[in-house]
Amino acid sequence: MTLNQLTAHEAINLIKKKRITAYEIMQDIFSQIDKVDNLIKAFLVINREEALKQAKEIDKKVKNGEKLPPLAGVAVAIKDIIATRGTETTCGSKILKGFIPPYNATVINRLREAGAIIIGKTNMDEFAMGSSTENSAFGPTYNPWDLERVPGGSSGGSSAAVAADETFVALGTDTGGSIRQPASLCGMVGLKPTYGRVSRYGLVAYASSLDQIGPIAKDVTDCALVMKVISGHDNMDSTSVNLEVPDYLKSCQEGIKDLKVGVPKEYFIEGIDPEVKGALDKALKIFEKLGAKIEEVSLPHTEYSLPTYYLIATAEASSNLARYDGVQYGYRAEEYEDLSSMYQKTRSEGFGSEVKRRIMLGTYALSSGYYDAYYLKAQKVRTLIKEDFDKVFNKYDILITPTSPTPAFKLNEKVSDPLTMYLSDIYTIPINLAGIPAISLNCGYSKSNLPIGLQIIGKHFSEETILRAAFNFEQNNDVEKKKPSIKPAKHKEAKK
Repeated sequence: MTLNQLTAHEAINLIKKKRITAYEIMQDIFSQIDKVDNLIKAFLVINREEALKQAKEIDKKVKNGEKLPPLAGVAVAIKDIIATRGTETTCGSKILKGFIPPYNATVINRLREAGAIIIGKTNMDEFAMGSSTENSAFGPTYNPWDLERVPGGSSGGSSAAVAADETFVALGTDTGGSIRQPASLCGMVGLKPTYGRVSRYGLVAYASSLDQIGPIAKDVTDCALVMKVISGHDNMDSTSVNLEVPDYLKSCQEGIKDLKVGVPKEYFIEGIDPEVKGALDKALKIFEKLGAKIEEVSLPHTEYSLPTYYLIATAEASSNLARYDGVQYGYRAEEYEDLSSMYQKTRSEGFGSEVKRRIMLGTYALSSGYYDAYYLKAQKVRTLIKEDFDKVFNKYDILITPTSPTPAFKLNEKVSDPLTMYLSDIYTIPINLAGIPAISLNCGYSKSNLPIGLQIIGKHFSEETILRAAFNFEQNNDVEKKKPSIKPAKHKEAKK
């Protein structure tokens, strides 16, 4: 095993024991990136020089016997929608090509204070709009398990980088499933925190009432470690909640005997891949063996989640993306006649087709005469969806569902049919509408050796409970833990 194949917690322990150095780890990480990223295309920016310099500083602390911060020497990749001072942040869009933020997002500062080493920025669907990372202005990312398939989206670059051992952990963002769905398709652990648990300051907004930053990791322990660091109140974010951050790692050690588990019947409907359902059925038996009590439950408004989400998210996107006009920063069209044509040409040339589609949908939903019929009604249905979860969580501790209705699909398979693509997030979207936490982790593989994800959902601020359930399942899952074998494939470039 090479050092880049370690988990974050394994690397931390070996550095503390002086068995390996942070510099040696970084060398192996960048060696893996050099070896495979030309095939996977997970990264948009690589911070090699700065990362190696930070690694040397950590090794100096070890040598001097200084106390190490909790993530000392841990390589972290950052989704390119999170602001990083001095490093280009494009959101996967031509309109922000060359934009270098003058400040760090709060999560970046917290990672750095914890000793983590930021190794680069990862590819993504433009402005986080997509489920496959095919909507990036810089080309698609490929799934390490099969280079002819998508890694999921919009945090596909982050998830693929972790799966390919190009980093120990990565940060993604989740507006409608964009951490959990790619984690599922790449066989990783991805956690979407409760809305307000992690600061959104420095996160470029797609849909402000839905967006959350969270970790993608190789195992639940690493996920808990990173969550402890990035969580907590932030005065710079008015939506940040002032609650004490628990010791997530400690809570993982407790068992799940007598945990009450609900399985929503609405999540096992026509369209779910039989192999996904089979893997979920086996997983539920493991939970039963561990002492959990499992019952079928109902979330009656689930069927309205998708239209509700695409009205609210696009309306908020229409408002948030109005700031990209070519005036203050980012791309500006070269030829124009007046201010109005400059706006029009800049946005027309700078945005991709999916972003334009969502801006138009959102603008329509907010327009005079349609606001009450669409946007206001969607907000009312959102309340009903949240109430469904509230009622269920009065009786049950967690819910267990599939993360994605299918394993990873092929590149170009759904690009020309946006509605089919939108259905990829059917099991993750309700969680964002309700603002509750959920985690995805691997529970098996398809006959084609593609990962299948299990989703554990909790009540507001119950990250401890879902991490504990995930950890206990991970430790007792009898499915062989595999690594992708990355081999060149004759894959077609996805349409941009």
